[in-house]
Amino acid sequence: MKKRFALLLLVLAAVLGALYANGELDGLIDRFREKDPHRIRLYGNVEIRQVLLGFRVSGRVEAVYREEGERVASGDLLSILDPVPYRIKRSEARGAMLQAKAALDKLHRGFRTEEVREAAAQRDRVQASLDLAEKDYSRISNLFAQKAVAKSELDRASSQRNALRAELAAAENALALMREGYRREDIEAAEAAYEAASARFAAAENALSDTELRSPADGTILTRVTEPGTVVGAGQVVYALALERPIQVRAYIPEPQLGRVRVGMPAQIVTDSSPAPIEGTLTFISPTAEFTPKQVQTEDLRTDLVYRARILVEDDRDGRLKNGMPVTVLMESIEASEGAASR
Repeated sequence: MKKRFALLLLVLAAVLGALYANGELDGLIDRFREKDPHRIRLYGNVEIRQVLLGFRVSGRVEAVYREEGERVASGDLLSILDPVPYRIKRSEARGAMLQAKAALDKLHRGFRTEEVREAAAQRDRVQASLDLAEKDYSRISNLFAQKAVAKSELDRASSQRNALRAELAAAENALALMREGYRREDIEAAEAAYEAASARFAAAENALSDTELRSPADGTILTRVTEPGTVVGAGQVVYALALERPIQVRAYIPEPQLGRVRVGMPAQIVTDSSPAPIEGTLTFISPTAEFTPKQVQTEDLRTDLVYRARILVEDDRDGRLKNGMPVTVLMESIEASEGAASR
């Protein structure tokens, strides 16, 4: 009797070993698990977000540094354009900005002390000339009254006196303006010109920095589209990058199972290539029903209504999940979770 029992154990062990060797044991276990009324099984595909990378400016590609399949970190240099044309534009913009700044500083400082002194001296010289002209006119006027000089002499003296009076008024006005400084309107116009020149310089600097194409996030190069020497336009695709995060699974919840799940529930993601589950969280359930998509690999082909769901992968350091990969999502139902919590 004992020998028969031992022989039976050996046969059972051999069968289980054969199933394990052929990879059928996991499937057998899964089939038993499917009968668990508290376990929910969903089917879907991995979605890894992709970014199409290109330069923000146009130019000739000078170098490309990364190849397809290479992993890159955020900020890594991927490619550069010929920077010479943009360096020239930046130098021109910088010169215009410095020129506008010098003009503005001149207005803010006002006239130099030497210029004010010169204007005052000019006013004094004109005043002295006018004093002489006034005396000359008074003398000639007396002589004309005595009929000692001609009318033309009186007219000449009068014209000279009037001209010097006008010149004195202009000199005094110029001196007053110098002492008051430049007009506020002129200063505001110069300030606006300087701001515009500064903005053009900043734009030139940004354009120069945009000749470098850097990775916006951690990821893997999917495709490299451009070769060195190619002239590309602004926005033209140079690389396609698959982001490392976030990785999510698009799955579909059958309508009868909708009331047994809720957002925030933990989930396990299983692939055909690896039996070890990957942890995730149910983060979204669509409010709109749809028919089962054709690409979903379900064991029972049906046209029932389903609700699109998104499961966010918490960690895939091994890189087992690939874009488009079919996966199975396992979750405990709400009643199972509440029952475990009550115990």
